[in-house]
Amino acid sequence: MKWTELVIFVLLFGVVTVLGFVAAKWKAGGTLDHLDEWGLGGRKFGSWVTWFLIGGDIYTAYTFVAVPALMFSSGALGFYALPYTVVLYPIIFLPLLRMWSVSRAHGYVTPADFVRGRYGSSLLALLIAVTGIVATMPYIALQLVGLEAVLRTMGINGSGIVGHLPLLIAFVVLAVYTYQSGLRAPALIAFVKDILVYVVIIVAVVYLPIKLGGWSEIFSAADDKFTTAKSGGVLLNANNQLQYATLALGSALALFLYPHSVTGVLASKGRNVIKRNMSALPAYSLLLGLLALLGFVAIAAGVAPITNQATGQPDTNTIIPVLFQNEFSSWFAGIAFAAIGIGALVPAAIMSIAAANLWTRNIYKEYFRKDATPKQEAKQAKLASLVVKFGAVAFILFIDPQFSIDLQLIGGVIILQTLPAVAIALYTRWLHVWGLIAGWFVGMGWGMVLLYSIPSANGKRAHFGGSALALDKLSLFGWHPFAGSTVQIYVGIVALVANLLVAVLVTLIARKLKAFNGMDQTRPDDYHVDDGDKKLRQIGAH
Repeated sequence: MKWTELVIFVLLFGVVTVLGFVAAKWKAGGTLDHLDEWGLGGRKFGSWVTWFLIGGDIYTAYTFVAVPALMFSSGALGFYALPYTVVLYPIIFLPLLRMWSVSRAHGYVTPADFVRGRYGSSLLALLIAVTGIVATMPYIALQLVGLEAVLRTMGINGSGIVGHLPLLIAFVVLAVYTYQSGLRAPALIAFVKDILVYVVIIVAVVYLPIKLGGWSEIFSAADDKFTTAKSGGVLLNANNQLQYATLALGSALALFLYPHSVTGVLASKGRNVIKRNMSALPAYSLLLGLLALLGFVAIAAGVAPITNQATGQPDTNTIIPVLFQNEFSSWFAGIAFAAIGIGALVPAAIMSIAAANLWTRNIYKEYFRKDATPKQEAKQAKLASLVVKFGAVAFILFIDPQFSIDLQLIGGVIILQTLPAVAIALYTRWLHVWGLIAGWFVGMGWGMVLLYSIPSANGKRAHFGGSALALDKLSLFGWHPFAGSTVQIYVGIVALVANLLVAVLVTLIARKLKAFNGMDQTRPDDYHVDDGDKKLRQIGAH
């Protein structure tokens, strides 16, 4: 047991726990018994709060642990996260402004709320809600993977339920203050998390290369490793360049379709706040690029992953924690571990709130209790957030964590299938509601079939082993258009293309048959309203 690191970790964890409870009275509205207040922080976060909230939401503990771990094991392919975040913000800049405005005008809390209003279809809204919940659950579980990697490095590495006990305690504390304070808790804690992360990463990328002989030595060590392994990992090869590009593009298209990302945007005070944040958030991409290079630093430092006592397998997610433990003094390693641990709690809280909002608004209220009051909605969301959190803990307790990581890749493929109904619908209703439903079923079904056919890289699983598909395996009703090709592609893009093609085809047929396309409750000027407009719906109104 590394006591110095553990004590500092616990102290900083205690600080954010206090902040989590104090947050209930921070920027408080009239009551927390309304989704506008509990689930969206009163829709009044300014530029700084939104910066830390969305940054804490997107750049998670999993990011800080897994991206450099992927660089450590796979080389250049792990760097896809950098172009992905570079192209992300120009793509979503204008759509997010429209989403904020129409949601503020109508009191929408979730993406499925918008779809329900745009198309008047409870079925399509249900599909979007279920998709969001299913895609978010493994994402929450992955925050626990990052937190467990830190705990394991500090010496808490038992097998069975005892080994998971500190994780359970952490999530009980998280569950209690999220239940009480709602979105205000992760918003306030995100300040601490981001400050710690910036300090740790800046120190790491300056101090560690100096200690290890400079970046030339680091890249030489990485090149030697991948040359020996004959994987060409320092540079992309002919087989994974298309995968790299499509994975970056698909990830960029998917990120702000996740309900937790939308939640951070809808909590903003106005359009100008979003504009400032979408212009400034790319600064995180610089941090992410430096962070990814720590995977190569770990190679040069001769880091070896810790064996997970529960599975008997090396846990590659411990690469960065072990690097910090080996190269930093104990007190600073404790601060670094706290940064990663708190970096797990912030997004996990936001994700559970977003999933709870979907359940409450688009399933519970739509199908079980149409006359639910705002207070009953808030109560239901609080309870659902607890269920979601402990459902994520169950992923870790009963499923191999490595499989959980693969599930997150599957989650990206899943959430991409909501793009036509959510993102495209922000601009046009040309796609027919039955076209969107048919496209969703085809994209989701084909995506799952393709994912099922992919074995894991280590050969231990024959199915759902990743998201990279060899073009040779791409089959259209038995026809293999790329037979013999070993070039790989991201399954999410393939499934999305199928989704869009079917949506367009069914739309043309439906329009020819003059099929009813639902009622649009939105108006063109709803997509441009801003905070302060005279006719704007009051926050907290039923």
